[in-house]
Amino acid sequence: MKEDYYEVLGVSKSASAAEIKKAYRKKALQYHPDKNPGDAKAEEMFKKAAQAYEVLSDSDKKARYDQFGHAAFEGAGGFGGGGMNMDDIFSQFGDIFGSAFGGGFSGFGGFGGGGQRRVKGSNLRIRVKLTLEEVANGVEKKVKVRRKVQAVGVSYKTCSTCNGNGQVTKITNTILGRMQTAATCSACGGSGQTIDKKPSGADAQGLIVQEETVSIKIPAGVEEGMQLKVSGKGNGAPGNGISGDLLVAIETEDHATLKREGDNLHYDLYISISEAVLGTSKEIDSVGGKVRIKLEPGIQSGKILRLRGKGVSNLNGYGSGDLLVHVNVWTPKELNKEQKEFFEKMQNNENFEPKPEKSDKSFFEKVKDMFS
Repeated sequence: MKEDYYEVLGVSKSASAAEIKKAYRKKALQYHPDKNPGDAKAEEMFKKAAQAYEVLSDSDKKARYDQFGHAAFEGAGGFGGGGMNMDDIFSQFGDIFGSAFGGGFSGFGGFGGGGQRRVKGSNLRIRVKLTLEEVANGVEKKVKVRRKVQAVGVSYKTCSTCNGNGQVTKITNTILGRMQTAATCSACGGSGQTIDKKPSGADAQGLIVQEETVSIKIPAGVEEGMQLKVSGKGNGAPGNGISGDLLVAIETEDHATLKREGDNLHYDLYISISEAVLGTSKEIDSVGGKVRIKLEPGIQSGKILRLRGKGVSNLNGYGSGDLLVHVNVWTPKELNKEQKEFFEKMQNNENFEPKPEKSDKSFFEKVKDMFS
């Protein structure tokens, strides 16, 4: 079981953005690989802290995590922070460490003392539309994505501007004395490498556009507007850079007869007066296929039948919701002479007079039961 992100950073759910950032910096400095060389446990804690901060520092991701937990970021390639490596951490959050380690990061992904970093490619965004059945049960989708990758035959050389450091240093004389500043090299973008040779068809960075089929495992219980991340399936980067991510926005299709409310589903069932009086059985839709239900004689309009476990699977893995069947007795608007005479005779018949029992709940009680 994955650890709670708030517990990883040692903060409460009400912590401010500044408190979360401060807590992450403290944990990251405590378990930084330069401070704990060769310590696999410290490296794992370092990664966990970064994964927690990636989610909790983003207001949208934090809101989804607060509502759905880790399940909101599960799927192909590790949604959320699950697929982060050292390069991801240093490229995304390196500025948080400041100069605590001499202005650089040694030993990981080219973060030498000179400040060289591995450039990350841009993210790609796509939309995936799901049916209610796919939402309820989870699904694996295969989508075609056009992404930039390094061209075959491309080669790179050490950047002559920064000599492969990824940074350029500038010394200026001020009234306070000589001051030294460092900035990312504009010639190589901080990667420390520039194009040496590139084949025809490749862009200035040595990349070409290529179509690729990507498999996306979408967990059950996702909702409209949620965004999932497939790590490493965005655009590539030049040289020793790392690929960006594929961001998958979820869209859902309306179902013809079922309406979703959280993990529960609602179905409006219309029956005739004769069916209500005599009782009947009906076949209705569910996300698992057709199901048959039995209606007892004398069933009342407004009755709600609860089919437990026939709703949507919970995103956090806490079982499934229910299918609530709302029974509606259909009153005919037109009658022939014989039918009209029959109901006229029944007007004073005691069997046709309303006699609600204590077990026949009011509309408000039924609504309350639905949410209990």
